Amino acid sequence: MAQSNIKVVVQKFGNFLSSMVMPNIGAFIAWGLITALFIPTGFFPNESLAKLVDPMVKYLLPLLIGYTGGKLVHDQRGGVVGAIATMGVIVGSDIPMFLGAMIMGPLGGYIIKKFDQFIEGKVKTGFEMLINNFSAGILGGILAILAFLGVSPAVDGFTGALVVGVDWMVAHGLLPLTSILIEPAKILFLNNAINHGILSPIGAEQIRTNGQSILLLLETNPGPGLGILLAYCFFGKGTAKQSAPGAAIIHFIGGIHEIYFPYVLMRPLLIIAAILGGMSGVFTFVLLGGGLQAVASPGSILAILAATPGNAGSYVANISGVLVAAVVSFIVGSLILKTGKQTEDLDEAARKMQEMKGKKSSVAGSFTKQQGEVPASVQKIVFACDAGMGSSAMGASLLRKKVKQADLNISVTNTAISNIPSDAQIVITQEELTPRAQNKVPGAYHISVDNFLSSPEYDKLIDQLKNDHTTSKAEEEKKVSAENNADSNDGLLKEENVFLNQHFSSKEEAIRFAGSVLVKGGYVEENYVEAMIERDNMTSTYMGNDVAIPHGTEEAKKNVLRSGFTVIQVPEGVDFDGEKVRLIFGIAGKDGTHLEILSGIAITCSDMDNIEKMVHAKSAKELMAIIQSN
Repeated sequence: MAQSNIKVVVQKFGNFLSSMVMPNIGAFIAWGLITALFIPTGFFPNESLAKLVDPMVKYLLPLLIGYTGGKLVHDQRGGVVGAIATMGVIVGSDIPMFLGAMIMGPLGGYIIKKFDQFIEGKVKTGFEMLINNFSAGILGGILAILAFLGVSPAVDGFTGALVVGVDWMVAHGLLPLTSILIEPAKILFLNNAINHGILSPIGAEQIRTNGQSILLLLETNPGPGLGILLAYCFFGKGTAKQSAPGAAIIHFIGGIHEIYFPYVLMRPLLIIAAILGGMSGVFTFVLLGGGLQAVASPGSILAILAATPGNAGSYVANISGVLVAAVVSFIVGSLILKTGKQTEDLDEAARKMQEMKGKKSSVAGSFTKQQGEVPASVQKIVFACDAGMGSSAMGASLLRKKVKQADLNISVTNTAISNIPSDAQIVITQEELTPRAQNKVPGAYHISVDNFLSSPEYDKLIDQLKNDHTTSKAEEEKKVSAENNADSNDGLLKEENVFLNQHFSSKEEAIRFAGSVLVKGGYVEENYVEAMIERDNMTSTYMGNDVAIPHGTEEAKKNVLRSGFTVIQVPEGVDFDGEKVRLIFGIAGKDGTHLEILSGIAITCSDMDNIEKMVHAKSAKELMAIIQSN
């Protein structure tokens, strides 16, 4: 158990470091191109334009990392304080302070977050801006001074020791051993900390003195991943074999190394192939004198070629290192695939990768199971979410309306994933929850959606169902009876629970506000609020169309005293995992008594014109009237 917890912590830490770097890859590419083009050994040496190189790598890139790290912790204010604190480590050192930025950025965000929590509710009206500005300035200034005096020298010493270590490894031919650390680190999402926090700063110094650096090839080499994917092309099975060619192109040309991680997770022994491939590639780089004159990010063969010094010897060395790595990992990977059994499918491996990453993967959708046709004679469609209380109920309401309009006699219900009936023929879930639903009812036809309010999958499904459908009269009567037994809207949507013109700095703050309204209204017990936060962390409660419906987990249903709603208008919007939310519907549902009004909300919110009307409503009565008119 302790080992599992440590593994989770390391994986989340790796993802956090990755999240500081990935949004700023464009800046790394810009610096890399300017470096490759205009330094003395570049393609078009230009003394004037080359002056951009040092300020970009010393100031721009660390400041962007520091700002992003602070913003991840505490939004805009965290970003500002994180950038101020990062300036301390930048000025205190002569080397690029990427690692220092990864320390001071999040620290600055954390300090200002704790300060804001401490003064919450204690600042008198009219003094908010004064307190906010001075607190950010004072705390940021103090952190910058501390960074200048303490953190910068410490990082300098640490980096100096690494430089000595790297020089020693190069001198003794031991640099290939770094692959023993780097290749597994990729799977744990620690690659950005190693690559941009350690290798890039040292590599930048080597570029200044030697015109190129081999260190910039250690992590970015796409050869090991390419060899593993090619092994699956020849010796894989099922979906893994079918999807491997496309994944190989994305990895090698697009530079998205993340796409081969699930293939390794399916057969963990393949990490040996990755390590040996990496070591072989590094050995070739050392032997032939390979290196880059700028950071290659992402790790695409195109980026590597663009950052290769403009001479034939460098191109031969770098291309050879990539090819040797691919060949070795292919041979070792093929032996592993041929001599053992595949223990899990690609979808499960992709799900594991997302759990390790701590958030939705940009490439996980590439591994979704390819299903056959929609079943014939469909009688039951089930929407499923974690609790079966909010998102699935809204999605079911919308599809039920479309089914009725299409004159189809098909039962459309919603439930928690754990309660999906075994006779469900079609199951619709959010993308992140589809693997769980597939494990629950593997025989059903599964549809993944990312927007419950306006998914194109609904109309596509209706068109398919029009060709062939039957439903027992008993099931249809059961559905109608259940709808008729739902309580009316009266008493559930109250004027005092509608809040206009609200402002929130984060989704957690918005969810807690919605939860506190439900607590004060006597709808839920206090611990339901934490369950709302937990539910959103499991799978975002963003529904699409600028709408979120925070609610508790399935386990938290016992903390619901009676059904209730709160409607929160946020005209400027609040970020829900990269999506702008302007309307928040906090939900507490008990015994299905909330489903009728939730159905009305779903239908209303499926039309963006209604969303705009509610966002600009001037009174609670006006907003409620828009909901109740549908």
